[in-house]
Amino acid sequence: MKSRARNQLRRGEILAGYSMIAPLYIGLIVFYLFAFGQNIYDSLTNKSSFGVPDFVGLANYIKMFKAPYFYQALQNTLMYVVICVPLVVVFSVLVAVLLNVGVRGTGAYRTLSFLPAVTLPAAIALMWKWLLNYEFGLINALLNAFGISSIAWLSDPQVVLFAVSMVFVWSSVSYQVIVLLAGLQGISSNYYEAARIDGAGRVQQFFSITLPLLSPSIFFVMVTSIINVFQIFDIIYLIIPQYSSGTAASRSLATFFFEEAFIKFQKGYGAAIAVALFVVIMVVTLAQMWFQKKWVHYDE
Repeated sequence: MKSRARNQLRRGEILAGYSMIAPLYIGLIVFYLFAFGQNIYDSLTNKSSFGVPDFVGLANYIKMFKAPYFYQALQNTLMYVVICVPLVVVFSVLVAVLLNVGVRGTGAYRTLSFLPAVTLPAAIALMWKWLLNYEFGLINALLNAFGISSIAWLSDPQVVLFAVSMVFVWSSVSYQVIVLLAGLQGISSNYYEAARIDGAGRVQQFFSITLPLLSPSIFFVMVTSIINVFQIFDIIYLIIPQYSSGTAASRSLATFFFEEAFIKFQKGYGAAIAVALFVVIMVVTLAQMWFQKKWVHYDE
C-alpha cells in the first residue's frame, strides 16, 4: 500500500511538473518549430498576400541566387558583422573592466551604461536620426565647429553603412557589459593576489588572468552579437529614409527579406531569403562552436 501511494504521489508530481512547463513547450512548438517548418514550405511556393499559393519547388532559391540585390545585401550584412562585432566585444570588455573597479559612484555608472539596453529601439533610432541629420544634426554641428564639412550620414552610400554600425554598437554594448560584469565577478581574487606576489602589473594581470578566465563570457558575447548583427533590421528601417540614395548601401538580408515579403508581397520569395539567412547564421555559429575549443578557457 505504501509503495502504491508513493507511486501515485510520484506520478502526481510528474504530472504537475509537466503541466508547469507545458505552456512554454506549446509556445515553442507553435511559434518556433511550426512557424519554422511553415516558412520552409512557403519558400517552396509562390505565396503572396492573395490567392492560393502554388508549389514551385526551388524556383525562389534560383531567383534569389540570380538576384544582384541578394549578394549586395549579403555583402552589407557581412560588413556589419566585420565592423560591429569586434567593436562591441572590445568596448564591452573595456567598459565592464572599468565598471568592475571599486570606485565611488560605480552603481550610478552601471545604471547609466545599461540605459541603452532598456530604451526602445524606436526611441534610439529617432535620437540618432536627429543626431545624424545632415542639416540640423548635432554631430555635423560639432564637425562644422572644427572646420569639417557636414557629412550625409544617412544618405551617402560611402558612409551610411558605418553610420548604422555606429548606432548598432552604441545600442548593443550596454547589454553585453552586464554579461561581462557577471563573468568578472566570478573570477576569484586569489589569482590576482598570487600575480601581485609574483610581481605582475595590472596590464600583465589583464592579459594573463582576466582575458583567459573571461573568455567564456566573451565567447557568449561574440556569438550573440554575431547573431544579432546578422538579423539587423530595426535600426536600418527606422533611420534610413526609404528609397534614398543610402538604402541600397545599408540594406541587410533582414531588410531585403522585409522589402520582398511585406512591401512587394512576394512572401514565398521572402521566405526563401529568411531560410538563406538561417543557414548562414547556423554555419557561422557552428564554426564558432568549433573554434571556441582553441581559445576559450574554463576555470575548473
